[in-house]
Amino acid sequence: MPSMHLSQVRRWIFQSPPVEWAILQLRELLIGALRQGPIPQHVAFVMDGNRRFAKSHGIETVEGHNLGFEALARVLEVCYKSGVKVVTIYAFSIENFKRSKYEVDGLMNMAKVKLAQLLQHGDLLDRYGVSIRVLGQRELLKPDLRADIDRAAEMTSRNGDAILNVCFPYTSHDEITTAVKNTVTDYSKPLPVHQRPFSESHIKQTIRSRHLSVAASMIRDRSGSPSSRAASDIEDSNSSSTTLHPESPPEDPPLPVKEAEDSDAAWPNAYPDPESITPEVLDNHMYTVGMPPLELLIRTSGVERLSDFMLWQCHEKTEIVFLKCLWPEFDLWQFLPVLVEWQWRRKKKDEQGRMSRSLSRSGTTAAKPKMR
Repeated sequence: MPSMHLSQVRRWIFQSPPVEWAILQLRELLIGALRQGPIPQHVAFVMDGNRRFAKSHGIETVEGHNLGFEALARVLEVCYKSGVKVVTIYAFSIENFKRSKYEVDGLMNMAKVKLAQLLQHGDLLDRYGVSIRVLGQRELLKPDLRADIDRAAEMTSRNGDAILNVCFPYTSHDEITTAVKNTVTDYSKPLPVHQRPFSESHIKQTIRSRHLSVAASMIRDRSGSPSSRAASDIEDSNSSSTTLHPESPPEDPPLPVKEAEDSDAAWPNAYPDPESITPEVLDNHMYTVGMPPLELLIRTSGVERLSDFMLWQCHEKTEIVFLKCLWPEFDLWQFLPVLVEWQWRRKKKDEQGRMSRSLSRSGTTAAKPKMR
């Protein structure tokens, strides 16, 4: 009982206007200090813990999700004000469709409500130029929800300073599978004729011109008369011009049009080389194509797994942070230590890189012989 009274007193103190103003000023000061250092350009969140928060506080599950949305609005403002360009959130997994129909329908209805609430924060999205992109298998959603998603994307399409990726419904395995399928489809299409380096008719004309050049040189060697030498010079000049300019037709009649057309038709279809498929090619088929690489991934609630989220986008420089706080509790005061630690590690890596480059340059200079 005393703890409950103490909590109410603490809440009353923090909600008083002077304290709220002081906290707001401190918040702005801290965000301004963060902007002085490096900022991750792409941050992803696994928003976990809404249900557990509701259960631990004795409130309805829906209210826990509502508080989770309020936490998302706070975190988005901190991210975009700090200089983050892309924020990706895990809103709904494809695996969630395996739950009961009642629960899935409830989650879909909640998604519509949350999307509407997100658009209600239009001042936040417009202030930082944020465009909404929904990533995932849209075909699994109902038509009315797809219409709401299209409307949200259209309303923010003119914003180009930052991006909010809402993964819904999404799994990383599905994204990678889709990217591989699309890559195979692209590499199964024959190249256009104008992109082929040679055609059969062009090769035939080149061989004929070379044969003419050899024949002219043989005639010139056998003949010693001035007239023959002059004729051979003429033929030599013609063959040389044909060799230097293979596109120009030879002196002999060229292949008939029908024969050339038949030759091109008989030439087998040319396809892109599968050996040219690289990680960059697959990157161009991912949902996050053209976006900055993922630099920071945060999951709340103390669960230490990725849950099939952004597996392809995580690379050797991505920092993954697991926090014990539940998502509705996540705000600047939990986010700030993560960003400060990320900045410290980034500065340390940059200093190590500069030191190694300096040592390599000094070693190269010492290895060079001195000029006398």
